[in-house]
Amino acid sequence: MEEENLRGALPTRVLLLLLVVLLPQAAIQENTSKCSGNDPVHIPHESVTTFNADVFLLKNHPAAANHFIHSVLTKFYQHILALVFAIHEINKNPDILPNITLGFQIYDSYSDPKMTYQTSLDMLFKSHQMVPNYQCGTQQKLIGVIGGLSAEVSACIADILGPYKIPQFSYGSFHIAVSEESHMPSFYRMIPNEDLQYQGIIHLLRHFQWEWVGLITTNDERGELFLRTMEPMLSRNGICSEFTEKLKANWQFFDLFHILNETLSHVPIFTEKIASVVVIHGESTNVLWLASVILITLIFPLTEDDYREKITARRVWISTAQIDFTLHSFHKPVGMRMFHGALSFTIHSNEIPGFQTFLQTIHPSGTIADDFINVFWEQAFGCSVFNSGTSKKVNTTCSGEEMLQSLSSPFFEMTMTGHSYSIYNAVHALAHAFQTSLRSPSSHTAMQRMRGLSPQKVESWQVTLHHHHHQGCLLNTIAQSAATSCIQNLVTFPNDSYVRVKVGSLDPLAPPDMLPTFLNAWFSLHFWTGATLSLCNYMCAPGYRKKKIEGEKFCCYDCARCPDGMFSEKEDTETCMNCPEGQHTNKGQNKCIPKIPNFLAMNETLAIISISSGILFSLTTVLVLGIFIKHRDTAIVKANNRSLTYILFISLLLCFLCSLLFIGKPNTVSCLLRQAAFGMVFSVCLSTILAKTVSVVLAFMATKPGSQMRNWLGKRLAYAIVFSCSSIQAGNCALWLMTSPPFPDSDMHSMSTEIILLCNEGSVLMFYCVLGYMGLLAAVSFAVAFLARKLPDSFNEAKFITFSMLVFCSVWVSFVPTYLSTSGKSMVAVEIFSILASSAGLLACIFFPKCYIIVLRPELNRKERLMQRKM
Repeated sequence: MEEENLRGALPTRVLLLLLVVLLPQAAIQENTSKCSGNDPVHIPHESVTTFNADVFLLKNHPAAANHFIHSVLTKFYQHILALVFAIHEINKNPDILPNITLGFQIYDSYSDPKMTYQTSLDMLFKSHQMVPNYQCGTQQKLIGVIGGLSAEVSACIADILGPYKIPQFSYGSFHIAVSEESHMPSFYRMIPNEDLQYQGIIHLLRHFQWEWVGLITTNDERGELFLRTMEPMLSRNGICSEFTEKLKANWQFFDLFHILNETLSHVPIFTEKIASVVVIHGESTNVLWLASVILITLIFPLTEDDYREKITARRVWISTAQIDFTLHSFHKPVGMRMFHGALSFTIHSNEIPGFQTFLQTIHPSGTIADDFINVFWEQAFGCSVFNSGTSKKVNTTCSGEEMLQSLSSPFFEMTMTGHSYSIYNAVHALAHAFQTSLRSPSSHTAMQRMRGLSPQKVESWQVTLHHHHHQGCLLNTIAQSAATSCIQNLVTFPNDSYVRVKVGSLDPLAPPDMLPTFLNAWFSLHFWTGATLSLCNYMCAPGYRKKKIEGEKFCCYDCARCPDGMFSEKEDTETCMNCPEGQHTNKGQNKCIPKIPNFLAMNETLAIISISSGILFSLTTVLVLGIFIKHRDTAIVKANNRSLTYILFISLLLCFLCSLLFIGKPNTVSCLLRQAAFGMVFSVCLSTILAKTVSVVLAFMATKPGSQMRNWLGKRLAYAIVFSCSSIQAGNCALWLMTSPPFPDSDMHSMSTEIILLCNEGSVLMFYCVLGYMGLLAAVSFAVAFLARKLPDSFNEAKFITFSMLVFCSVWVSFVPTYLSTSGKSMVAVEIFSILASSAGLLACIFFPKCYIIVLRPELNRKERLMQRKM
């Protein structure tokens, strides 16, 4: 394209929205004052294209002519250069549109819907007096529009161009309704669908367990749509938004006081909010707002140091694809440090061969047809271009040695950005589509019409263009390539430059659980240096559970200790759980550990004492029995019925030995023998004592003159009492063992940290029957002995039996409540103690007084002495 044509196409006013019109060189001829048609405007085949970019930030809006603030976002100048590079590339390629040279025009919308509509109509109906549906005063032919960068501008342009089916490529954000409405089939988007980005943000937050986030968007319809969509998605995934901040969509301010007030209103984002992760949606101006907040605090220290520390605290910023991390020249004191580690969804781009070389040639001295270059150069390098006629406030004159590659990334990038790549693709898509339509069967007729001055109807070539689009031509291929976007990590450097490191991708065709896909392993290690957690409060440690705070969002909660016997092994557990069978919680209640078996083991102190006591008492019983056998012919031994005495000794010996059955780990044999042997042996012992007591009473009664009790005296009665009383208990034990015998069992629940290994009685009724029968024998023996306690000493051991039965009954009456109130090895120990104590009481109370006489006072062990004592 010739330099003169480029310069003639550029307006003198610089703009926020750049609408670029691609024109065939052959069509730029003299203008005609004729108007054609009263149907929708007819654009001939020869016409080519259009474009849009966001460069100028603060500008001279017609409504504010007296309040001019001239400023530019230097980074977006690359959008224009990408357009120019694409047009040069096409014009130099003889295989694309041969004999046709493309040109362009740029129109300003001022980010104002009214101006956007006016500009869009001006593209269609060029005349000093605009007449809708008529094309007057020009032979420049429009075939497509590339724009706009913002969703609002794109929608306004689509409203005008849609009815005329003029292709529109939006290389910036867009409203879903605009791109999907069936009555606007000529609208093409060059960036990923924002719905897909929302899903990617949710996956990103869940991947790093960020549950407390902030949302920043613009105060327009698109921002409202973002909040209406995002808030429910966050809630469904267990994430809360601490705040939702709405920033102005553009910077149309007319005094610094207005800018200062608006900036200060956003300071609470940094000072009062604790969310370490903030999602930025909307436009790139949102980044400028955030940087301005930091700038204001640097220029005007507001309070003490801790306040400024909050302002500059590191946060993780997550941005959507529309946002580019750019700064204005007055943000240089702030730099990019605050955005270090930011995660951004970016438009897919590739490096175009020759583009960087093209950028290196850009210089005010060598680009005479570019009305943007001087303004850009002054803003970017802070100097005044000689005789530029632009800014009068810059004192330093540019040296001419300034290079674009020396600019840091927030102000200009040498690598092609995603938006620039979309512009480049849009230009090529329209050029190839136009070329395809020219090569159609009617191309000869089309070229003839190009050379004519009379405009013709173009419904045929428009249908051909869209027909090729739907058949999969390059127009469709490039537009749909935007569906996949990248996830990039922003890495800043001390010189305020930065690089983007690709860490993942967002593919709409990927399964939901694979969206997004992370590429770099180190990405999971949090490449940024800021907070790695973003929570309303500290996570509940294992062993605690969440406790809802009334009136707060569900992400804010207290931590309550798990109830006894329950645990939580993960952080931020909603509820505590019970341990599996055989396990219990540790002290911290954060895991389960196996329960310790609880039984009276042989190596325990209590067991050793019990065994020693049982053996000692058994030996004592054997010793006393030996004394009685040795002195079996003495008066005292004969007077106490030697046969019953021997039976009593043997039963007591067995009582002491049966206590050993309760020591050790329960097994089938020990469980069968424990209670049955104990009940049977003690019943024999008590039956023998009862028989001895009855014998004493009958012997005393038989000494009275004329008494009939002599007939009852003898061994047969004593044996009959022992046998009959013991047989009843034997029957109880046999019935117990045959119907529901004791068996080894375990108790998991009585003790929280131990498993009680025990012998289950099988039938509790039979167990208490055995104990009850022994209690009955003891009570009868005690009663008979008590009644006979005052009989003469020489024939009477009833006093000793009375005292022994008193000890016996006291032990076992105390045993019942103690036994029922204990568990585990303590219960076993109580029963062992009761067996040993009651047996020892019988042995001591009945036989020790007699042993004293037999061993130490043999002179009293004579019949004469006993008869004398009787007298």
